[in-house]
Amino acid sequence: MSSQSLTAKYRPQRFSEVAGQEAVKTILSRASAEDKVAAAYLFSGTRGVGKTTLARVLAKALNCLKAPTPEPCNECAQCRQITAGVSPDVVEIDAATHGNVEEARRLKEDIGYAPLQSRYKVFIIDEAHMLSKAAFNALLKTLEEPPGRVTFILATTEPHKILPTIVSRCQHYVFKRLLQPELEAHLGALLDREGIAFEPPAVSLIARRGAGSVRDSMSLLAQVLAMGRETLREQDVRDVLGLAGQDVFLALMQAFKDQDCLEVSSVLRSVLDRGLDIGFFLRELAACWRDMFLLNQAGEKALSTLELTEEEGRQWLAWAQLFDARHIHACWQMTLEGQRRVMTSLEPAMSLELLLLNLAYVPRLLSLEALEARSAPAQGPGGQNAAPRPAPSRPAPHGVQPPFGAQPQGGRYIPPTRPDAQAAPRPGPYGAPGQAQGAVPPRPSAPASPAAVHAPADPEDPDAEPDAEDFEQPREIPAVTAKPLGPATWKGFVAHARHELRENAPLKVAVSQLSGIYEDGGLHVEGNDFQLRQFKDNRQNLAALQALADAYFARPVRIRFGAAAPRAQLSQKELRTRAENSALFQEARETMGAYIIDVRSKA
Repeated sequence: MSSQSLTAKYRPQRFSEVAGQEAVKTILSRASAEDKVAAAYLFSGTRGVGKTTLARVLAKALNCLKAPTPEPCNECAQCRQITAGVSPDVVEIDAATHGNVEEARRLKEDIGYAPLQSRYKVFIIDEAHMLSKAAFNALLKTLEEPPGRVTFILATTEPHKILPTIVSRCQHYVFKRLLQPELEAHLGALLDREGIAFEPPAVSLIARRGAGSVRDSMSLLAQVLAMGRETLREQDVRDVLGLAGQDVFLALMQAFKDQDCLEVSSVLRSVLDRGLDIGFFLRELAACWRDMFLLNQAGEKALSTLELTEEEGRQWLAWAQLFDARHIHACWQMTLEGQRRVMTSLEPAMSLELLLLNLAYVPRLLSLEALEARSAPAQGPGGQNAAPRPAPSRPAPHGVQPPFGAQPQGGRYIPPTRPDAQAAPRPGPYGAPGQAQGAVPPRPSAPASPAAVHAPADPEDPDAEPDAEDFEQPREIPAVTAKPLGPATWKGFVAHARHELRENAPLKVAVSQLSGIYEDGGLHVEGNDFQLRQFKDNRQNLAALQALADAYFARPVRIRFGAAAPRAQLSQKELRTRAENSALFQEARETMGAYIIDVRSKA
C-alpha cells in the first residue's frame, strides 16, 4: 500500500467518482454542461459525505478548457491547477480561522476583479457556519447581486446556524449519509484497487462503524490496514477498533435470560478490560434487540431483511423465540434511550452497568398502571390491615340489574367467581354458572348486555373513580391463547384502532377523542358526555369497539365508560407515603435496593 493516505490518494476528481449523492451530482453536472450556474450554492450535511469534494469538482467543470462540459477532463492546465490548489481563480476559505468581518470585507474587494485565467471565479467557504454575524451581513449584498462569472459555494455541517437571509440567497442541497451497501461497495472497490484480499464481514463492520461517512470509513480502513496483514480479517477489525464480537452479545443474552446479575457484571468487565468502544457497543446492542424483535414477529421471513449471515441469522432466530415480544420491545427502547445517558454520564461504566442490569430484570419490573392492582391494602393503626371503606348503596335503575355473581364494590366491576368444578351447573342465560336452587332468577326484562350498577364514589376519597358503566357481558374469562398485538396500554390500543378504522373516519375520530386506561383485564374509557354517547347510544359503535379491544389484547375485555373527573390533589407527604407503601416500590427495594428520590402526581 502507498504511503499516501487513502483519503488523499482516492479523492474523487469527477462527478461519477463521488460515492453516493446521486441527485446532487446529476444537478451540478447538468448545470455545468448547460452553463446555467447559480450565484451561490449551500452544501449541508454530516462530515465526510463529499461536500468540499463536489465543490472542487464543480469548480473544475466550470473552468475546464473543454467547458461547458458535464465532467472535468482533469488533463488541461486549469483542471490540474485546481486539483493542486494553486489556481488564482478558485479560492478556498476556512471560515473557522478566517470568519471575522475584516476577512469578509477583503473578500468583497477580491470579488470585484474579473477572473485572471479561468471562465469563473469560484469561492469555496468551508465550515460556513463559523462566519460571524457581521461577516454574514457584509456578504449579503454580494450574494444577492454578485458580479458576472462569480459563484459562491458554502459548505457546512450545521446549516441551522447560518442566517436565513443567507440561505434564501443560495441553492441549498442536503448531502445524505451513505447507506450501508453503498459504503461497503465503495470500500470493496478501493481494496480491489489496492490489491488487498478481505473478508466481507470485515468490510461490513468498518462501513457500519463509519456511520454513513465516507471519510470516517476510509480513515478506519487505513487504521486497520496499518497492521500490515495480507488479508483484511473481521477479527483484526474488532481488535484494532475496539468492537465487541457476537460472543459478547450472545453471552449477554444468556445472562438476560437467566436474570444473572453476576454474569452481566462479568460480561461488562470483559468489555471494559478490552477497551471496547462503549458508544458503538450500545449501537450494536440496540441492533441486536431490533433484529430479535423482527425475528420474533416475522420468523424466518425476516432473515432476508437483516444484515446478518445465514448462520448468524439462524442463531439469533433461536434466541428471539426465547424472549417475549414485549420483553424484547422494552429492552430495545431502554437501550436506545440509555445511550445518551451513558455517554454523557460522569461515570459511564457504572451507568452502563445499571442499564444492563435493568435490561436483565425487565420481567420483574411492573408498569405504573398496575401499581394499584399490586398494592397491598393500606395499614391501619397497629400495623393491622384497615378494613375497606363501605360504599353507600344506590338503588338500581328500573329495568337494569347487576350481572349475576358481580357486586358493586368501590366503583369497580367484579367479575363472577367460578364455582367448584364438582358442582358446576349448566351456564346461565348470561354465560355465568347457573344459580343454586331457590335463588331468584334474573329478570327477563334485563338487556342482553346490562350496565353494571356501581355505588357512588366517596367525594373525600382522592382515589375514588367516577361512576362507570360496564357494557361487557359477565362471562368466564378463558386463559390467554394468543399474544397481544402490541403493548397492553391505552395508547397502544388507540394506535391499533386508528389503523384498523382508517376506512371509517367518523368512528376513528370518535375513538381518538377518548382517553382511558387498561388494567385488571378491563378498559376504563373516559370522555365528555358527547364523546361517550357516541358509544352508549350506538350499539354498532360499541360492538366495533368491543371487537377491537378483544382482538388487540387477545382476551375478552371489560369496557367501562365514565365521565372524566379531576382528582383531588394530594400533598407531597401523602404521595410519598402512598409510594412507599406500594407493592411496586417494596419489590424494587428488596430486589435492587431502590429508594425514592422524588414523587410526582400523574395528574
